[in-house]
Amino acid sequence: MISSELAFAAVLAISVGSIAPAISIGLIGSKASEAIGRNPDAASKIQTSMILAIAFAEAIAIYALVIALILLFVVA
Repeated sequence: MISSELAFAAVLAISVGSIAPAISIGLIGSKASEAIGRNPDAASKIQTSMILAIAFAEAIAIYALVIALILLFVVA
């Protein structure tokens, strides 16, 4: 049986841990679109850097998910 404190900690970990990556992915996409709009010839370099930055930001959300799952299934 999972206690309410543990469930709240897991919910808090995944919610806070996914807000920042979501905002950063939106900003990365926005700035990359602006940069490609200003200099279309550099689109391939910008796109490569954008995809790499998005992958790193998404990894933070995955780490938060792992922490939440550890709280729910290992600590309980």
